[in-house]
Amino acid sequence: VQLQASGGGLVQAGGSLRLSCAASGRTVSSYIMGWFRQAPGKEREFVAAISLSTYYADSLKGRFTISRDNAKNTVYLQMNSLKPEDTAVYYCAAERYGLGFKAAHEYDYWGQGTQVTVSS
Repeated sequence: VQLQASGGGLVQAGGSLRLSCAASGRTVSSYIMGWFRQAPGKEREFVAAISLSTYYADSLKGRFTISRDNAKNTVYLQMNSLKPEDTAVYYCAAERYGLGFKAAHEYDYWGQGTQVTVSS
């Protein structure tokens, strides 16, 4: 499975971005798909995941929405009311066996990351 993340960019605080993660090589409709982010000098942290349900980091509930389009083999992350502290490289990931979704080590495949920068 290859994952290609896109949609990052520079946005002002309060703005919105939608990230996309296109999968190729295999259909990922049965996979848990997740988004993580990593800011400079910080560890990679869980953002959101989707299987039959959706899961979010507690601090991001209400601002971020994860969704998937199985026909397009693509997962999305809609980010609203962005804050400067949301600045990070955002990574999408795929987890094949449904063993978990919050820890990075549970994921089998990773995209290359897309930079999100929120200016104040």
